[in-house]
Amino acid sequence: MVYGVILGGGTGSRMGNVDKPKQFLHIGKKPILIHTIEKMIINERFEKVIVTCPDQWMAYTKDMIKKYLPDADVDIIVGGSTRNGTILNSILHVEKEYGLDDETVVVTHDAVRPFVTQRIIDENIDAAVNGIACDTVVPAADTIVESVNGSIISCIPNRAHYYQGQTPQSFKAKMFKELYESMSEEDKAILTDACKVFVVNGKDVTLVKGETFNIKVTYQYDLRLAETLLGGEE
Repeated sequence: MVYGVILGGGTGSRMGNVDKPKQFLHIGKKPILIHTIEKMIINERFEKVIVTCPDQWMAYTKDMIKKYLPDADVDIIVGGSTRNGTILNSILHVEKEYGLDDETVVVTHDAVRPFVTQRIIDENIDAAVNGIACDTVVPAADTIVESVNGSIISCIPNRAHYYQGQTPQSFKAKMFKELYESMSEEDKAILTDACKVFVVNGKDVTLVKGETFNIKVTYQYDLRLAETLLGGEE
């Protein structure tokens, strides 16, 4: 079985002075989260789409989905205190409600990446079903500069070897659960995303080609860009 997991457990502090998490802000006539859910629920390969949200915004999320997508059959659950904690919560939900086996796949996607394509989703599913964890990426467009101390350049690596990570990130749910739960709290604290759970444990993670327009709405500028992209999409 394949499950879509929309990661909306954060509060969006980098967006600045806004009165709600960024996934609830509007682009066009709908909240960002609604645009993202729409992209996931039209893919018939998902057994279920699971939406995660902050505990204090649970009722708000349910009411919003009911308003904009009254016929959407999605599960709404509370996210965790970290990104990977949120993913683990979603896997535990799948395990409790639907059962978990070695072939169960989760396709995890940022709530604030509303321009994901069906091609990207399908290639993620194909990779994960075949037993390979995958990360959606685009080649790095700018030169990458490393500075260990934050003031002096320590390395300028070959840009051709570097990519910018997007989402979805997809993998076998049971494997993620086992790897993540086997890690120490200290190791968990340095994780930046789901695929790193596999990498630090010596597991292969393959690349799925993303799109430059598959942006994550993080800052105020991104909202304006998203409005422009939405106009072209419509």
